[in-house]
Amino acid sequence: MVKKLQKMSAAQKASPQLSSAVKDSAQQIWLAGLGAFSKAQEEGSKVFDSLVKEGLAIQRKTQAAAEEKISEATSRMSDMASDIQSKAGNRWDKLENIFEERVAKALGKLGVPSARDVSALAERVELLDQQVSKLNGGSPTAKPAAKPRARAAAKTVEPQAAKPAAKKAVQRAVAKTARTPAEGSAGPVPSAAE
Repeated sequence: MVKKLQKMSAAQKASPQLSSAVKDSAQQIWLAGLGAFSKAQEEGSKVFDSLVKEGLAIQRKTQAAAEEKISEATSRMSDMASDIQSKAGNRWDKLENIFEERVAKALGKLGVPSARDVSALAERVELLDQQVSKLNGGSPTAKPAAKPRARAAAKTVEPQAAKPAAKKAVQRAVAKTARTPAEGSAGPVPSAAE
């Protein structure tokens, strides 16, 4: 126990030196904190203003970069939209052509003449009319006698059978007018089958 007492007395002697060192150190730390606080108050507004300026500069840079990316994305999207629109237009054109071909095919199977057939027939009738008027001596009012018979035959015969009957009547009328000696040799007369 004696040894313990001796150690404690030695510690008490060293203790006032240690406590004063700790006290001095704490005092210096406190003073350093007060100095930093004072300096922060003085220069705080300057530092704050400089931070605001830096923040504005960074914000402008990021806005410019964002606007650039947005314009780039917009141009890409418009390019893609125009590309898709042209492809869709091509698809619609193809679909329309397919539809028209199938409708024309179905109408052809049903025996409905196309617009091209009707116009060709109208041209042919006009040509035949001109040739008939030439053969009749140039008077356009003269009509061959076979026409009324062809109409009467067409009315009495079913629609499918009317076509051959009408063709035969026109051929007979053309042949009859070709045999008339009034014109002499007016040239070859085309048949209705041409």
